[in-house]
Amino acid sequence: MSDVKPWGRWATLGLGVIALLGGQMVALLALLWWTGQGVAYWVELGRDGIAVTLVICISTPVQVLLLALMARLKRASAADYLGLMLPRKHDLLYGVLATLLFIIVGDGISWLLGHNVVTQFQLDIYRTASAAGWLPWLWLTIVVITPIGEETLFRGFLFRGWQRSPRDAWLAIAATALLWAAIHVQYDLYVIAQIFVCGLLFGWLRWVSGSTVLTMLLHGLVNCEGLFETFMALHR
Repeated sequence: MSDVKPWGRWATLGLGVIALLGGQMVALLALLWWTGQGVAYWVELGRDGIAVTLVICISTPVQVLLLALMARLKRASAADYLGLMLPRKHDLLYGVLATLLFIIVGDGISWLLGHNVVTQFQLDIYRTASAAGWLPWLWLTIVVITPIGEETLFRGFLFRGWQRSPRDAWLAIAATALLWAAIHVQYDLYVIAQIFVCGLLFGWLRWVSGSTVLTMLLHGLVNCEGLFETFMALHR
């Protein structure tokens, strides 16, 4: 890790929110222009696979560029500040095994508790994207683009600003997991709780490996499995 002093804890939070909202605002304006409709119409598209794809694909580059700029303002390499380095082979292996275990246990608990493994949100965006011929773009967006954007913000920028010493590690891990879970307002509390636990796992792996690229890959694995389960649920 670089010796560059990161942004303060409150500054890190504020700048992270600015990057997140900045990307979302640009995406919203672009979507409003593209559809030619008002804000009320756009809100109704929250479960539309095309709208979701467009918002993520537009907002993510803006958000990442803002975070990289914020890192550069601290006279740091953006790649170093955000943890954008390839993981070691054993970290990748352990990460994949831990993530697969999380998926299996999570699905098992959901089945035992009578919760659907696939949410209505997943079904809605998959159906609408499929009907419009946008499935390849939806898969690319959910499996590749989404992990890049979310991990750069939560396990990259926020974790870097909050984890100052080994004593801070679990506080930073828990805080980033909680905020990450909180933005998933499209799900119910049960799924949000699952996302929080997944965030704890990703945060711990980010800490021990030093690599946000690792958590991007594992995040993509989780999302890919979720899309596959959605496909299976729709084709039973």
